[in-house]
Amino acid sequence: MTAPADVLVYTTTYCPYCVRAKALLDKKGASYTEVECTERPEVRDWLVEASKQRTVPQVFINGRSVGGFSDLAALEKAGGLDALLAEAPEPDAPPMPR
Repeated sequence: MTAPADVLVYTTTYCPYCVRAKALLDKKGASYTEVECTERPEVRDWLVEASKQRTVPQVFINGRSVGGFSDLAALEKAGGLDALLAEAPEPDAPPMPR
């Protein structure tokens, strides 16, 4: 599956759950952009505001916060991940930190 969705995965270099989230997306054939934010406090601050979470990974699909690895895995188990990955992004979506 090649997904038309705009998928961003915010990660740090030392996070095993980040590796698992990317592996799940790879298994689904989803293309994504990894935003490494270990040394980027402004991105981490934005993440807390946007996702209400302090942990990584944080996954956004078409600008919507999906959550971390556990949330992504639960979405996959419930059968909802494919539908989100199949959605095209809104053309006028505001830019997100990359």
